[in-house]
Amino acid sequence: MNKTYCPSLTEYKRRVARVVNIGGVPMGGDYPIRVQSMTTVDTMDTLGSVEQTLRMVAAGCEYVRITAPSVKEAQNLLEIKKELRARGCNVPLIADIHFTPNAAELAARIVEKVRVNPGNYADKKKFDTIEYTDASYAAEVDRIRERFRPLVKICKQYGTAMRIGTNHGSLSDRILSRYGDTPLGMVESALEFLRLCEEENYYDVVLSMKASNTQVMVQAYRLLVQKLDVEGLQPYPLHLGVTEAGEAEDGRIKSAVGIGTLLEDGLGDTVRVSLTEAPEAEAPVAKMLIDRYIGRAALAQPIKPVVGEEPINPFQYQRRATHEVANFGGLNVPRVVVSLTQLPQLEYADLRAAGHLYSPFLDKFQMSDQGADYIYTGERPVPFMLPNGLKEILNYGAWVDAGKRPHHYPLLTADRYIDGPVCHPQLNFLLVGLDTLDASLLRHLRHDPTVVLVLGTFNAHAMPALRRAFFELLTNQITCPVIIARSYPDQPLEQTQLAAATDIGGLLIDGLGDGVVLSTDQLAPRPQAEWLDTLSNLNQLSFGILQAARTRMSKTEYISCPSCGRTLFDLQETTAMIRKRTDHLKGIKIGIMGCIVNGPGEMADADYGYVGVGKGKIALYRGQDVIKKAVPEERAVDELIGLMKEDGKWLEKELVEL
Repeated sequence: MNKTYCPSLTEYKRRVARVVNIGGVPMGGDYPIRVQSMTTVDTMDTLGSVEQTLRMVAAGCEYVRITAPSVKEAQNLLEIKKELRARGCNVPLIADIHFTPNAAELAARIVEKVRVNPGNYADKKKFDTIEYTDASYAAEVDRIRERFRPLVKICKQYGTAMRIGTNHGSLSDRILSRYGDTPLGMVESALEFLRLCEEENYYDVVLSMKASNTQVMVQAYRLLVQKLDVEGLQPYPLHLGVTEAGEAEDGRIKSAVGIGTLLEDGLGDTVRVSLTEAPEAEAPVAKMLIDRYIGRAALAQPIKPVVGEEPINPFQYQRRATHEVANFGGLNVPRVVVSLTQLPQLEYADLRAAGHLYSPFLDKFQMSDQGADYIYTGERPVPFMLPNGLKEILNYGAWVDAGKRPHHYPLLTADRYIDGPVCHPQLNFLLVGLDTLDASLLRHLRHDPTVVLVLGTFNAHAMPALRRAFFELLTNQITCPVIIARSYPDQPLEQTQLAAATDIGGLLIDGLGDGVVLSTDQLAPRPQAEWLDTLSNLNQLSFGILQAARTRMSKTEYISCPSCGRTLFDLQETTAMIRKRTDHLKGIKIGIMGCIVNGPGEMADADYGYVGVGKGKIALYRGQDVIKKAVPEERAVDELIGLMKEDGKWLEKELVEL
């Protein structure tokens, strides 16, 4: 397949989408990438919805979405809109619809845009596998199209825009039966609705392909754009978002891995970051993601173009094939390296920056699931014995001077490497960039089983520059493992989280990378404690990116929705409570969902689920299976832990911390 989803893989060039006017705030074309979010107040609470909307607009929201789960909520959108306009707020409103075509048809006469989910708009999801003939499948599609047609006509009549928003977690049984739980199924679910829109000459459409799994999400958006082009459909604008991203650092990292990867590809016309926090906290994060691309083309250095077809499949995850070098490459998980060169001196306790905690009382180091695999110390070797499992990287000259000690390995430049110095017999690190991967170096690498590349760039358009270097390795059949190296200026931690998750996560999503090393460009003197905090944050960020890209699980993962007017309990409080009691369970995935709209589906790859099913009532899931249907909220967390104990997956936190 000719991959046309991305305007350019070697320069930043935004895809030109059709312009859709939403209440006087156009999206697509050359207009700025828009910011939006969704209210969490009950839609029947008119003043509460208005006050929250005003806070969201003040935080930077250009569109505000409000849930309308039934006709009464859809009708109350009119009261909310009247009050907002009376207060001088003209922000376009979007009605969020699930299951209820009647509510959608009413809302389309009131607000500037409606969002429908093709997975549950006149379709159904009961996790049933249905055998269809081509004729019976076509008949079912026709039935759904006829149920959808009235909404299209109303939107066309009233000048109302529409988002056809597929959610990975709510694909219908019909789509799942034919296409499986795949990005193609997500795309086809939307295209069934989109084709009808074009038949009716209705084009004010925005599309989205949301998932909590960042790999699935990125593949689905890319495939959607590809299919639009192949079928000759309009280049509709894209709404970008990761569903159920979670809260705090994890939610921001996961959102950046998914959304940032697509922005790097030039895709996206509006962004919603879904955090389990107050909605006004989402807009600044979306704005930071978007702002990285203002003036990007002018700042970026030229990258040599790809000759022929690029050597990866952007629509399906496949890790780049590498040979094993020590514990890099092959079937090993990506490794984390922490650079400690900024520390003026090193003592036992300072290794906490690399996730290795020293106890003076016990005189030993504590094992940690987020302990770095390697530390880089540059010219000064650590003056004491390293904890078990931790290894050290030194510049070549310092490695030689230190006597080539066990678990110490050299870092070489390309020039020194080609000169052929005596190196380590098993493991050597080689610093490279796209410009240094010339024919001579590639010849050396082809026959050296001991080298791990440390790949970096100074290009402002970093991710494509690094991706282009990987293409060079793939084209020349170089199978050395690669550590992705990125350095960031002294800036707020949140900005570094978003930038690193985009630059590195985008590569990992495509199966590129066998390790991560993050550092800071900050060179000004600062107290040792501040340096330790900075480096510790970078270490945690490295593990967070690997987890968000689904390439190395090192901690509990929470798939939690951002809350909305449908939510049946306090999501922020409940998520914090569940996290407090379970955050020591490495690799366990827990879904925390406010209602059943997307809950069971978005938890498709979660181990356990906690879903609101009524006021004060919780359903507990094991995978996709409901185990307990109506547990009182006050007992639900204890019973969730009880399920884990039954499955032998529970460990007491005190034992883990020993």
